[in-house]
Amino acid sequence: MKKSLQANTSQCVAIVEKFEKKERSWFPTSHIPTDLIIHVQDINFYVHKLPLISKSEYLSDLLKSRSVQSNSAGFDIKLDNFPGGAETFEIVIKFCYGFSVDLMASNVAPVRCASEFLQMTEEYEEGNLISKTESFIAFIVLSSWRDSITLMKSCESLSPWAENLQILRRCTDAVALKIIRRTSMCNDTDYDGERWWFDDVSILCINHFVRIITAITAKGSKPEIIGASIMHYAKKWLPGMEGLQGQKEYGNRSNELHMTILSGKGEEGSAGEEKEQRRMIEVLVSILPPQREAVPCKFLLSMLKMALVYTATPALVSELEKRVGMVLGDATVNDLLIPSYNNGTEGKLGRSIHNASAFLSITNLFYGWRSPSKERTMHDVDVVQRIVEYFLMHEQQLQQQQSNVGKLLDGYLTEIARDLNLSISKFQALAEVLPQDARTCHDGLYRAIDTYLKTHPTLMEHDRRRLCKAMDCEKLSLDACMHAAQNDRLPLRTVMQVLCSEQIKMRAAMNGKGPTQHDIICEQNNTWSTKKEIRNIICELQKIRASIEELQHDYSQLQQEFEKVNKQKNVFGWSSGWKKFKTSTLFQGKINGVDTTNVNAQGQPGQTRVSDKNVRRRRQSIS
Repeated sequence: MKKSLQANTSQCVAIVEKFEKKERSWFPTSHIPTDLIIHVQDINFYVHKLPLISKSEYLSDLLKSRSVQSNSAGFDIKLDNFPGGAETFEIVIKFCYGFSVDLMASNVAPVRCASEFLQMTEEYEEGNLISKTESFIAFIVLSSWRDSITLMKSCESLSPWAENLQILRRCTDAVALKIIRRTSMCNDTDYDGERWWFDDVSILCINHFVRIITAITAKGSKPEIIGASIMHYAKKWLPGMEGLQGQKEYGNRSNELHMTILSGKGEEGSAGEEKEQRRMIEVLVSILPPQREAVPCKFLLSMLKMALVYTATPALVSELEKRVGMVLGDATVNDLLIPSYNNGTEGKLGRSIHNASAFLSITNLFYGWRSPSKERTMHDVDVVQRIVEYFLMHEQQLQQQQSNVGKLLDGYLTEIARDLNLSISKFQALAEVLPQDARTCHDGLYRAIDTYLKTHPTLMEHDRRRLCKAMDCEKLSLDACMHAAQNDRLPLRTVMQVLCSEQIKMRAAMNGKGPTQHDIICEQNNTWSTKKEIRNIICELQKIRASIEELQHDYSQLQQEFEKVNKQKNVFGWSSGWKKFKTSTLFQGKINGVDTTNVNAQGQPGQTRVSDKNVRRRRQSIS
């Protein structure tokens, strides 16, 4: 029986010269009419059943179970969920008819899954398709880096067949092994050599990318390399990542993100894309190495912004905030400027905006021009406050980075102080979140408070005093004290404290004492004034110093003149000297507090009186 089947099959195969495809139909050219129609997707295959049942046990059992035959056209079968689709089934048909089949890395996985679907085993027919595809994968594909990546790419639409047949596992192991071997041969300074595989792996879907990252992590790859590969993948597949990491100065930033997610797409497609982007963010964050040096703070903040845009889960947002808090000292002010993505009435910014006015409002929000509503701030201050609180939980890191974080927070406060909708309670809470010893100099905090007072001129006096409590006037530099003493926006109590601090610093400067360690730090960290203000203050200080030196010189000359006069014991000689001294320019121009009206007519000196008020004034000016 089997020999007869093989003979009939050989007869059908021998008279088939080629295959033709017309519109949605596919059939072999043969004088023997076809007796089987197989529907795969939207393609109809007109074939002979004998070549197929000789190779496929599945089709053989299916045709045997049919009790009722169709018309002259033969059997009619529909294959649902066929792996690889019509293109792969065409390759299988050619194999069954004995034509040569070109297996490649791009089609061997679908053919392998299709042969498993059709049960084309060695037990049913020797030299069947399963064994041929397995040999090709094991000996040809997995030995090549490029073919292995291509094979994994082709498996993206073959779930769960590729998973069940262990194709993905074997391919993942081969790729990970090649990465580890080649990377281990590179020097620590050869960054390009360690990152040679980033571009190839980034073409894979997120699930397959995660498999490779998990595999190389288990094999002991360095956290920096794994983190760099995740960053490379995120920049490729998450729209707007480059714009978020490349933000420029406040108010003049170029951000691609809002243009991408607010593009005019259909609502259903946009919702599906938003869901996929959200899942990708969650997966990438879940595979980030726990080490602090794995990824920079800028990337973590960019991922946090993306998570807020696509309304990720609160657990994911909290995880990112904690990780940013661990490396907050490496951030910049522009990195912390997180726009308020929550629109209040519409919770998801990632959906398409069909209303032109709404689109304009969101665009203005992203560029930091003006808040679209009177209650909502331009920046998400609550997120930054939580990040700082997470930073404070790590006491060891606080000791190492508190100075940097203090300057960073002062710069951030200065930027958000320009927001008209920022409440004084939020500003004060963020200004006081750091401990007292976190700031060695309060010049930056003073500038932030002054900016807030300038932006909110209608604040009541008690609100101004409440706001200035966060600032320690004793930690202001001399330049900042001189600026604050003339600042009419500050409350009177704060101005008095500043004047006292300024007087102490001025007295120390005039006594010739060197600057203290605090003054040196303040001078190094002075960011409150502009270059023009600094130049003006330096000129004023130089003038004051010159006046002090002139007064000291005049005082010494005056003292010498008096000493000469006292040494003259002859009355007439003394009188003559007194007349010369009296008519001297120095005496007439400098001594305004001496009363010489009590000199007698003979030129004898009477009792000389000196105004106590003028003497005290002279002493104060000299001291």
